Amino acid sequence: METEEIRQNILKEIEKVEDRIIEYKDLTQPVEPDCAIGRISRMDAINNKSVTEASLRQAQNKLRNLQRVLSQLGTKDFGLCIKCGKPIPTARLLYRPESLTCVNCAN
Repeated sequence: METEEIRQNILKEIEKVEDRIIEYKDLTQPVEPDCAIGRISRMDAINNKSVTEASLRQAQNKLRNLQRVLSQLGTKDFGLCIKCGKPIPTARLLYRPESLTCVNCAN
């Protein structure tokens, strides 16, 4: 039962992250130089673009980790910390399904 619950949680999280990635890609379009906004507004737009690009990279990394965990589901490696090899608690996998490490190794 836990495995199916974790699978559903991972699939739900993948869907959310994919939606976020699409949104971030839309928001990271180049700021057109001929756009009729003021200099300060243009600087804000460029700054916001760089923050959104960082969020996009984080979302893409999370998606890769989620897909990796999903592919391991049901194997002997599933739920094992990639650093120490100890089992990752089920509560952590439910809360952060993209977790590849246990709490101790994550710190």
